[in-house]
Amino acid sequence: MLGLLQGTKGHNAGELAAACGVSRRTIFRDLDVLRKAGVPLLHDDDHDKYCIPATYFLPPTNFTTEEALAVIVLCYEMGADNRLPFYEAAQSAALKLEGCLPGRVRDQLREISSAVQIKLAPGNRLEGQMPVYQRLLAAIAARRAVRIEYDSFSDSSALRLKLCPYRMLFSRRSWYVIGRSSLHREVRTFNVGRIRSLETLDDRFDVPRGFSVQRVLGNAWHLIPDGPDTDVVVRFSPLVARNVAEVVWHRTQRIEWRGDGGIDFHVRVAGIREISWWILGYGDQAEVLKPQRLRKLIAQHACRLAERYNGDL
Repeated sequence: MLGLLQGTKGHNAGELAAACGVSRRTIFRDLDVLRKAGVPLLHDDDHDKYCIPATYFLPPTNFTTEEALAVIVLCYEMGADNRLPFYEAAQSAALKLEGCLPGRVRDQLREISSAVQIKLAPGNRLEGQMPVYQRLLAAIAARRAVRIEYDSFSDSSALRLKLCPYRMLFSRRSWYVIGRSSLHREVRTFNVGRIRSLETLDDRFDVPRGFSVQRVLGNAWHLIPDGPDTDVVVRFSPLVARNVAEVVWHRTQRIEWRGDGGIDFHVRVAGIREISWWILGYGDQAEVLKPQRLRKLIAQHACRLAERYNGDL
């Protein structure tokens, strides 16, 4: 239908219905979808015809049904209800793509896509941080440094520093910017939700050759490589063994199945603090076998937890 509407003198609903092989009711529904997606749909009241400016869309792309379904479902799921912050435009893109498809394919995709849902992990909605996110993207594209005021969890007061932003990273629950900090004199990771203010500077920078997010994160369990690489072995009981084994938690992990149905989970991580919280999440169904300092850290957490609840027994 978009091919009929774009760059022409226009067509009325009857002409569009005949050309697309659908009912006038379907045409009006699709026109409404285009309007909601922000498509500049023009209507000639004198001749009752619809058209779209020729310069609005990129040239059409021939998608297979599988390609269109994958793009539409992903865009809907990422952009709906702020599930992935700042990706509301993805939902608009999905609506535009859907409007480009032939009626038969569009109806088929609607039937299939309504049966598919992607449940994302709970995330930080980052309300009010869209301007910060957009300025960071612009600074990365222009290779310009920024000055930020940052609300750090580990410091008593806000940090003020000059940052050369290299990359943006969305991980689990929030957006992060990775770049060289003038305060720390090394590459650091900053949560976009904790940036109180941001000023784009005239200073320019070059991203170091060979830079990669993976190299910065190293063998961190999640985001913070807070210590030397350490070999960790955790024994999981049969009750949770399959739950643990079926997920790729870390690129270095190795699973050993035990005769009782449990597993020994081997992994090499940079620092032990981040992984300690993951282990604690499995309660008494997990036991750290090595290293000893991680056993002690888990034991300390467990003792404090027991002290907090013992009064209720």
